[in-house]
Amino acid sequence: MSRKINRRQFLVRSGGVLAGLTIAGTFTKSAARELFVARPAGDVVIDRVPLGRTGLTVPRMAMGTGTVGGGSASNQTRLGQEIFTAMFRHGYERGLRFLDTAETYGSIPFAGRAIAGLPRENITVLTKMWTRADGSQELEEVRPRIEEYLRQLGTDYIDILLIHCMTQGNWNTTRTHHMEAFTKAKEAGLLRCVGVSCHNLDAVRTAATEPWVDVIMTRINPFGTLMDGPPEQVREAIALARANGKGVVGMKIFGEGKHVTEAEREQSIRHAIHEARVDAMTLGLQSIAQMDDAIDRVVRISAR
Repeated sequence: MSRKINRRQFLVRSGGVLAGLTIAGTFTKSAARELFVARPAGDVVIDRVPLGRTGLTVPRMAMGTGTVGGGSASNQTRLGQEIFTAMFRHGYERGLRFLDTAETYGSIPFAGRAIAGLPRENITVLTKMWTRADGSQELEEVRPRIEEYLRQLGTDYIDILLIHCMTQGNWNTTRTHHMEAFTKAKEAGLLRCVGVSCHNLDAVRTAATEPWVDVIMTRINPFGTLMDGPPEQVREAIALARANGKGVVGMKIFGEGKHVTEAEREQSIRHAIHEARVDAMTLGLQSIAQMDDAIDRVVRISAR
């Protein structure tokens, strides 16, 4: 468990850049509130980029909501709705108008309340649907879950819906019910793009050539931490996906919080943008100071 520290101790320890706890750390709600510091939005805003050939244009960085996520909770939801919303609204003012959510994180209703009242067309919402290991859900079970996501988000459509956490290369034969249901929902205007979140290199390679896929989420960092293969092999799979017009969103950019020194953050974001060449990335940030640091870093590195 994390122990409570005061803000001055933390800022000294983190070099004055990151306020909050480590990106993958656990914490108490009171500690999170102590370390949460509201700041004016900066002048620099994050840029928007084409997401492959999907037709979507998205911010280069998303607010991740699944740090230590599972059992319908995550570090971001454990912050509470007030802080969750304040973080997103701060990011919104800096161009970070992209939310990465999932059923298993419990973050979909949090996102819905955070975006309430904002122009929906300015915001990209990505969410993910968990499936049984054998993909055995019947087709009629999938559409009601999509409709429940829409209700929780308070919106008429979801920009990107992914099948969550594919760990085998044959996912496109075991998840045909989901693929069919997602396609029908897309045709009905409930979804704009569909795809998969991958935790396996073969799964990424399949997604890179599967015509059904619009968007792939894959783990990438220069250290090979919590990845699906050596960084160079993952980069090859990403290049194949991009050549086929898929949008690619990188995750585990800091190795789930294992690489968050100044030099490691710099190296990780540079690798995602210039070496792996993902279209966008998701970062599980836990304070406004972390968010500002990441936005400033992404903007500066992407401009090189």
